[in-house]
Amino acid sequence: MKAELLMLAPLLADYQARLDERFQRVCAFDEASRRALLSEGPERFTTLVTNGGEGVPPWLMQALVNLRLIAVNGVGVDRIDLEQAHARGIAIVTTDDLLTDAVADQAVALLLAQLRQVCLADRFVRQGQWPLGGFPLLGTSLRGQRVGIIGLGRIGMAIAERLQPFGVVLAYHNRRPRAACTFAYHADPLSLAAACDILVVAAAGGSGSRHLVNAQVLEALGPNGVIVNVARGSVVDETELVARLADGRLAGAALDVFADEPQVPEALLGMDNVVLQPHLGSATLQTRQAMADCVVRAVISAH
Repeated sequence: MKAELLMLAPLLADYQARLDERFQRVCAFDEASRRALLSEGPERFTTLVTNGGEGVPPWLMQALVNLRLIAVNGVGVDRIDLEQAHARGIAIVTTDDLLTDAVADQAVALLLAQLRQVCLADRFVRQGQWPLGGFPLLGTSLRGQRVGIIGLGRIGMAIAERLQPFGVVLAYHNRRPRAACTFAYHADPLSLAAACDILVVAAAGGSGSRHLVNAQVLEALGPNGVIVNVARGSVVDETELVARLADGRLAGAALDVFADEPQVPEALLGMDNVVLQPHLGSATLQTRQAMADCVVRAVISAH
């Protein structure tokens, strides 16, 4: 008899098929099906597959008394109770470094789309407005802009490397300075924001970084400032962000992540000074294939 494998999030079909050859799949993609597991013998699962957005609800992890492995199709572990996992000896495997390039590409694409009005101009053409007159707005050049990166890890550094040929001035904030890094270091986000025109958020999520970009940081960025977030929605105080975009205390934003995904603040939907994406940082075919392969290999090797 095949061992049962709990899936809290799907994989690409070809990679799911590889798991189906070895395991009996039990999918619990929504709250109701996860709650139902409590009365259906949760002790039978030793391995589960999830992603960074779903994580593992603490109550479910507690119910999975024989859980030994959590395979994450992503790098985010902020929605996993790491203390509980450590105390119980539950291994956590992520797809570290496989999505670095895709997320960094997305950050630069979002920034350019925001500065050059790409989405707004696209709508202008599609709505048939061009024959009535030229596009009424001018974009902003990236060259010469002061760009601050919050979180200069693998992804943050990959973003910096992509931005350098544009002739920007780079600075960053980490918990500590990065060895041999020539970019200006700022000991806190407030100092970084005050020295920048553009703030790119690439910090890890979790309680330690919640609202790292708060009202004071956004105030320091100022009315001409632009923010790009490809990290986690929780890193930015979303209420403050929306309010400042609405009343002109912040010039623009390009957002791939939100505080309560997939819910997006309604006020953002009508703003022309924002670019919005449905958390697509790692969403290239090549990257998702590599991530799924990593998850499959981790699950099979554990059995």
